[in-house]
Amino acid sequence: MSALRRNARAAAARAALSLALCLALPGCSGLVNFAPGKPRPGSETPNPDAILDFSTLYRQNCSGCHGAAGQDGPAYPLANPEYQVLVGDATLAHVISEGRPGSQMPAFARSAGGTLTEAQIQSLAQGLRQAWRKGPSAAPGDTPPYRATTAGDAAHGGQVYGQACASCHAPGGPAAITDPDFLALLDDQSLRTIVIAGRPDLGQPDWRGMVPGRPAGDAPAHYPLTDRDVTDVVAWLSEQRPGPAVEGGAAAAGNQGARTQK
Repeated sequence: MSALRRNARAAAARAALSLALCLALPGCSGLVNFAPGKPRPGSETPNPDAILDFSTLYRQNCSGCHGAAGQDGPAYPLANPEYQVLVGDATLAHVISEGRPGSQMPAFARSAGGTLTEAQIQSLAQGLRQAWRKGPSAAPGDTPPYRATTAGDAAHGGQVYGQACASCHAPGGPAAITDPDFLALLDDQSLRTIVIAGRPDLGQPDWRGMVPGRPAGDAPAHYPLTDRDVTDVVAWLSEQRPGPAVEGGAAAAGNQGARTQK
């Protein structure tokens, strides 16, 4: 055997021994596993359709409007337990899927032009319930229904507004909600949702006159509001809106001049 061949074999043996020793040392194997061009474990971008984790879906699709914790965003606070009690499961999933025509709430279902699968829609709807529905806060049947069941009487609604709302929302005051430009942002279902479920993040009472921190039984006069009261005050507010009344849609809410949707 020539000296050249013996040297080549010896070099190959030394290289094999060095590789074996390197693989046996802690952390050295990474030099092989993470060689240039070889993906690291977990570095692959997941298929968007495979994401079913509620927290991830909420952060990517909802938190920008409804807030990272379901409140303190420009849109309605989904973390309001009264809202979660008020809106039904089917309606909640429908709003996420189909959006709110005529509002800034988009459709998220792929079938409606969005990006989410039906499984992801259900994950969001169920996750909202698990995160923020705390159980009924009133006896069954006491809370006015989510949707109006009769036409409103605007004349009576004006009386209700004067008795139950005007102390905070007097026309021309700092919390006035009769400004036509503000009312143009909200449809009738949106107004109904606010009146029933309130806006605890803004100190807006619910249909019982309750706000966080107010002792039970210490609601203002004329509370709790009845289903008829709610329907009629919404009818009166709708008459203050420029143009024809805007009906339908799922629950929405907004701070004066800024906060909208759902």
